[in-house]
Amino acid sequence: MLSLLDLIRPHQYLKNGFVFLGPLFAHQWDLVTLTNAMLVFLAFCSMASAVYILNDIIDIEADQAHPVKCFRPLASNKVSLRTAKSLMAVLVTASLALSLFVDSWVTLFVLAYFLINILYSLKLKHVVILDVFLIASGFMLRILAGTIGLGIPPSAWLLLCGLMVTLFLGFTKRRAEILVLENNANGHGGMPRKVLEDYSPQMLEQMISVTAGCTIISYGLYTVSPNTVEIHGNDHLIYTLPFVVYGIFRYLFLLHRQFKGSDTAKDLLRDQHLFVTVLAWAATTVWVLS
Repeated sequence: MLSLLDLIRPHQYLKNGFVFLGPLFAHQWDLVTLTNAMLVFLAFCSMASAVYILNDIIDIEADQAHPVKCFRPLASNKVSLRTAKSLMAVLVTASLALSLFVDSWVTLFVLAYFLINILYSLKLKHVVILDVFLIASGFMLRILAGTIGLGIPPSAWLLLCGLMVTLFLGFTKRRAEILVLENNANGHGGMPRKVLEDYSPQMLEQMISVTAGCTIISYGLYTVSPNTVEIHGNDHLIYTLPFVVYGIFRYLFLLHRQFKGSDTAKDLLRDQHLFVTVLAWAATTVWVLS
């Protein structure tokens, strides 16, 4: 049972919290909208787990040669391929059923997420830069499902901020993977992800700097935008900006000083500073918008 839980990676469900951004910033906190948002969240949880299983099936040989991923359930033979495939089919079916219960748009976004990840796992994860944009697209589909799928017009600011922060997380993930390989170069090493051959630390540092800066600037401009002030009835959202800045700087610290960044969800749960920062941002945002 523990191996199956490890296979579906429930801690990664934190990423599906992006579906709640639409209702939060649109002031649609009624019971029906929040209930449907929860169903969308569960649909993406099921589909995300199915995608993780698919990735592990495709990458089983590479994972067995990796210094960390060799302990995954399939790579270590704790879970059989037959069991993994059956569980993946159940999760895909459950995800589609949940999405159909909400809206056909949600089903479309969930299917798009699954198809993009199939292409990503089979081929596109080896294409430099495009691989990170595809990772970001998964988060953008979550945002769209939590807006269009719930009958909420998506804000251009929300889409822009979402794109920038997810690109930032994607490039830090690649930088973290290079750091892991560098630190294990004299140990048991491991088979590097093919796309890492096309990235250099210097290039990734530039991309991380650009996306981090764009995230802070775009979110800051959003908080003081006249449309934002008009919608929310006050200009107090600017007080949430320090949490965003601190969170990004803390994440960069974890990347370079503690070699984190390859698993955002685990980093968030294990680092008290980052966890408290996100909670403080969420609490302050709800207080300002309420």
